[in-house]
Amino acid sequence: MSAARVTLALILFANVLAHGAETFRVATYNVQNYLASAIGTRPAKTDAAKAKIREGIRATKADVLALQEMGGTNALLELRDRLKREGCDYPHWEHISAWDTNIHVAVLSKFPIVFRRPHTNDSFLLFGKRHFVKRGFAEVEIRVNDKYKFTLLTAHLKSKLTVWDADEQELRDEEAAVLREKIESIFSTHPNANVIVAGDLNDTRDSKPIRTIIAAGRKHSLIDTRPAEQNGDNQPNQNPRYPPPQITWTHYYGVKDQFSRIDYILLSRGMAREWMSNETFIVKVPNWGIGSDHRPIVATFIAEEK
Repeated sequence: MSAARVTLALILFANVLAHGAETFRVATYNVQNYLASAIGTRPAKTDAAKAKIREGIRATKADVLALQEMGGTNALLELRDRLKREGCDYPHWEHISAWDTNIHVAVLSKFPIVFRRPHTNDSFLLFGKRHFVKRGFAEVEIRVNDKYKFTLLTAHLKSKLTVWDADEQELRDEEAAVLREKIESIFSTHPNANVIVAGDLNDTRDSKPIRTIIAAGRKHSLIDTRPAEQNGDNQPNQNPRYPPPQITWTHYYGVKDQFSRIDYILLSRGMAREWMSNETFIVKVPNWGIGSDHRPIVATFIAEEK
């Protein structure tokens, strides 16, 4: 973490202590085919995998949870019910069903969802052929308290698995462009909106899709929270152009024996003013891979406009 971020974190933490401001956590987690029953080549989620997923969710201590690769509403409500039995109650939820009929994006929240704008039918042209954003985007406005609310956009962009009808990278590029349009639409009516974009974006920080979504240098660019393991690493990078060499991978791809950071929590500038970077991290649980090939990440915020 840079000296500037450490200083900001200490200032925000001091403000919390001084004013007793409420804090809350937002997490995102790709739960890898959380299906209630088998669909095609996708098997039903085993009880052991479900238990490990719940363990990871409980470890986030999240108030709001963005989910990817969720099955149907029955699977979501089953997860929600099991979590409640284990002392983790999410009374409010959203589930988006778009063109992919197997896996979906969803939201679980301890706070009221006061506005919903599901994006389920967006499309784009690629070499003259129309394609649809397979998983759509969940857009919800969440009221944390009487004085603070924020908009959460949850996404799961095209994976790196090849498909027969187009190049996977080009499909992901186009889906990212559509997502950026959704972000710009929010700012067109609320320039200072508190916005979080969270989910499995299926590409690395230097890729075209992530650059498109973050839009560095533009008026409404986003800030990458870059969660890392809380393992004591605090050394700066020897090259000041690069971030600290912390452990930030979120996904394991067995085919290539490859670990990558492809899950993100991105913030608008307004949201970043309430961000507690020292309480933003990758959640570690033993044998995490039993549940999913992804690890959950979490960010913490002060529920008070700064």
